[in-house]
Amino acid sequence: MNLLVNKTARLNYHILDSYEAGIQLTGNEVKSLRSKNGSLKEAYVNINVNNEVFLRSAYIPAFQAQHSRYETYEPTTERKLLLSKKEIEKIQRAIKRKGVTIVPLRIFAKKRFLKIEIAVAQGKKQHDKRQDLKDRAVSRDIAREIKNY
Repeated sequence: MNLLVNKTARLNYHILDSYEAGIQLTGNEVKSLRSKNGSLKEAYVNINVNNEVFLRSAYIPAFQAQHSRYETYEPTTERKLLLSKKEIEKIQRAIKRKGVTIVPLRIFAKKRFLKIEIAVAQGKKQHDKRQDLKDRAVSRDIAREIKNY
């Protein structure tokens, strides 16, 4: 079940490879995400010098409970992503190429855990974006004609 989706990621990037990772959250953040509050619009993923992967600039607001103990909560704090060493090394090799980055695609619930799907992606040019929008419009028109037929 998708909780948050980064809709602009597939428009702005060619997705080369995707990974499923765990995400380290507080209980307050989990409750907020399960109620589908937050945004991945300006979020990005970064690997630090200790080979740890972090999600940065993702907006996850505090859960508005009656007795919340989080008075000084920062909604855009960095959150650690849980990946295996092999996956981290594979991602690091991929992002050494020019124009390749790591973007979050979605946060979803898998059984009782919250996971994040991240992707190694390459930025699209403006003409590629326009072509994708044209293709999507054509396929929508075809589907509409088939439905009406």
